Amino acid sequence: MLACTAALVQTAAGCTGGSHSGSAGSVGSKSNPVTITFWHGWSQPHELRAINANIAGFEKLYPNIHVRTVPAITADTLAQGMRATGAAAPDVVSDFAPTDVGKYCSTGAFIDLGPLLGQSGIDPVKTFPDAMLGYTQYQGKQCALPLLGDDYGLYYNKDMFQAAGISGPPKTFSELAADAVRLTKGDGSQQIGYVPVFDYYEQNTGNLAAQYGARYFNAEGRANLAADPSFTDLFNFNKDLAAKLGGTAHLETLRTGYGDEFSANAFDEGKVAMQMDGEWRIANLNLDKVPFQWGTAPFPVPDDLASTYGRSLLTGTVIAINRNSSKQAAAWDLTRYLTTNTNALVTFANAIDNVPSTFAALKSPDLKLPAAFQTFLDVANNPYSDTQPATADGDGYLTTLQQLGIAFQSGGVTDLAAGFKAADATINAALAQSQP
Repeated sequence: MLACTAALVQTAAGCTGGSHSGSAGSVGSKSNPVTITFWHGWSQPHELRAINANIAGFEKLYPNIHVRTVPAITADTLAQGMRATGAAAPDVVSDFAPTDVGKYCSTGAFIDLGPLLGQSGIDPVKTFPDAMLGYTQYQGKQCALPLLGDDYGLYYNKDMFQAAGISGPPKTFSELAADAVRLTKGDGSQQIGYVPVFDYYEQNTGNLAAQYGARYFNAEGRANLAADPSFTDLFNFNKDLAAKLGGTAHLETLRTGYGDEFSANAFDEGKVAMQMDGEWRIANLNLDKVPFQWGTAPFPVPDDLASTYGRSLLTGTVIAINRNSSKQAAAWDLTRYLTTNTNALVTFANAIDNVPSTFAALKSPDLKLPAAFQTFLDVANNPYSDTQPATADGDGYLTTLQQLGIAFQSGGVTDLAAGFKAADATINAALAQSQP
């Protein structure tokens, strides 16, 4: 198997059970029949129909390759599978958590796809948005590829805006704060403009930090929270706005009374005028047939970064090849097809309401998504859109930042500078421990 892996890196073909990995036109029909196993996390009926349709399209193009799919894979099951060998090992895996890329790439569990991209004539920089490449890389290695994505924008209640005499959505943080106050009635129990606490649905520290282009690590790979003023600015902005809206304790009381993010969402129920959310909220709002007019827009940015308006965090599903696969050439054929075939990406995006993950798919005339979705397509194309770096510790550094943010807002941490230094020390220690 080791010899096969080495040969694959050099020729992208020729391994046992493999298939030709050249252009899409030179399909593997002349190679020996082979069956590969694809693990993924999709489980809803419409998701399964969509991914199975793509698999059928692949098998038609590559008649010598049969794909056995295993759906609804959890994080724990994936971890077990990546340790398995032989027939029990998946060949291709998809993962809903891009923060896993560093964890699996640092140990070599996800193979480096860079040589295969080169052999296939695929320029990743010209194919995928920069931020999407960012969350599929680890220390310069392209250990995964994006398979549809998610990004964030501002959802706003147009009826509330009109009643308050506000002509359009805010573009800067100062406008966001002013509109939040203006859109709040009384103490906000019935209607609040915005909920500036870090544990309200998608408005966590990591998602909001992307609006600043915050840098979590320095050039040496050390935690950078204390050195980057963006984090301090974000924490202070949220706390100051919370004070204008009744204080963090009051807002936490309101928040805990709101419904679940994916069922009785406070925005969907007309209790909150503005909130950060992903493109998936569009489907919820349309399905629930909410009794008010709503719109989407890019999420506001800091006033001194007004020229970057239109940015957001990009994240999404990743796909990778297992080091323990003995059929890596065929696995690459499937990986390449699912991630670079424009028709496959467009039909998949249409079916499950996700953001396409290549430039070609983002501008395809065959996209059949609601008009409100254009915000999220534009965000994915925005050169300032950002992502969160992959580390061997997974999402540990994001958890540390979130915990500090909540502690600061609640008054548990009063010396913010010291808090960031302590968080940096915690993150560095965890990274040192997680290195293979």
